[in-house]
Amino acid sequence: MPFVAGVDSSTQATKIEIRDVGSGEVVAVGRADHPPVTPPLSEQDPDAWWAAFELAWRGAGSPDVAAISVGGQQHGMVALDAQDRPVHPAKLWNDMESAADAEWLVQQLGGPEAWAEAVGSVPVAAFTATKLSWLHRTHPDAWSRMVRILLPHDELTRRLTGRYTTDRGDASGTGYWSPSEGAYRWDLLEMVDAGRDWHDVVPTVLGPMDTAGEWNGAIVAPGTGDNMAAALGVGLKPGDAVMSIGTSGTVYAVSDTPTHDPSGTVAGFADATGRFLPLVCTSNAAKVTDAVRRLLDADHAEFDRLALDAEPGGPVLLPYFDGERTPNRPDARGAIGGLRTDVSRAQFARSAIDGVACGLLDGLDALRALTSLDGRLVLVGGGARSTAMQQVVAGLAGMAVVVSDADEAVATGAAVQAAAVLEQVDHAVIQDRWGLGAGQTVDGVDGGDIRARYAALRDA
Repeated sequence: MPFVAGVDSSTQATKIEIRDVGSGEVVAVGRADHPPVTPPLSEQDPDAWWAAFELAWRGAGSPDVAAISVGGQQHGMVALDAQDRPVHPAKLWNDMESAADAEWLVQQLGGPEAWAEAVGSVPVAAFTATKLSWLHRTHPDAWSRMVRILLPHDELTRRLTGRYTTDRGDASGTGYWSPSEGAYRWDLLEMVDAGRDWHDVVPTVLGPMDTAGEWNGAIVAPGTGDNMAAALGVGLKPGDAVMSIGTSGTVYAVSDTPTHDPSGTVAGFADATGRFLPLVCTSNAAKVTDAVRRLLDADHAEFDRLALDAEPGGPVLLPYFDGERTPNRPDARGAIGGLRTDVSRAQFARSAIDGVACGLLDGLDALRALTSLDGRLVLVGGGARSTAMQQVVAGLAGMAVVVSDADEAVATGAAVQAAAVLEQVDHAVIQDRWGLGAGQTVDGVDGGDIRARYAALRDA
């Protein structure tokens, strides 16, 4: 059987999986890091993504593949001139410089409810629409040279194919493409600049089974956003939810109907298959536990042991270290409450685990208000490898918690899409053939009254 490639171009690195189409067996992998960023300013040179892709591809053995797909970090802004050169470094999803523009745009349309109705989401600084407004407002020379706007996964797909394309999943995170209508909202783009003809500026939105082009004889699938790809990679089923714990945190589920949350807590995205993906995103997740772990001078194993040794009732950590997206507090910083002179290293470690978990569980509660969740909560991401995080979430979630077997869910999901487009079969056919969706069930630990105490600090 032929091979397919799944690419995960994240904030931190490019990761590649090469899989056998028939069995789903991983036959090669590659990885290369991206330049580090530290919000609230978060920018990267798109050339660095391509360089990382080429290095990771060589690391995977430069294989011959029949199809390839790119899953990329959502939102972001890649603004190109007529020669496809960036007019400004790419703004990433976790760049907070456009927070004022987000507020301005929300008011221009008449408030949060109008935005939720228009595109399923209320824009915050992460959304591409706000970054366009920021560029227009602050860099008029760059704005005048801009002829194309792409998302990070679109840019890598362009490098492969020479075409300007995206997919419905990633397009739904821009703030100017409507999942319910399946179309761009030109009126929202005209809010940013009414004097520009936007039709040739934005990429063509491909369908789930469309082909973006070819690269070295391989079919290039549409690609998608990282969360949409991860949903494919873990075999997400209706009624289940995913909690992804990486640099940032996300909680999402699949839905047959579009969702609209005027509060802005839940973003009403589309998925990569034709369905919808209501999602809650927090800016701070594993990077918070990593920061506290460094302060305690502990390795991962000791940090987990400390956190699980702590009795409930210690300090409470609000993990908004670098500003927060949900709730929308771009200028926030972390806070800690309930400190006593007898605080221990174990209690401090547990406060970091509890804080990240409670923020994500708030997101799970918001999802439950919009869609039925009667299945499993699937944990993915680097932060989900923490035994302490697994057991704390399992003790508080109110549903069965499973740690996914997928090592790289985004790359796996991109490979699923590549195989589905190659064979022109439903994504579920590939998922079932490859045995995706398996995982280990986790027993929880007692969280005491941490969620109530966390809520009190959050709302103070």
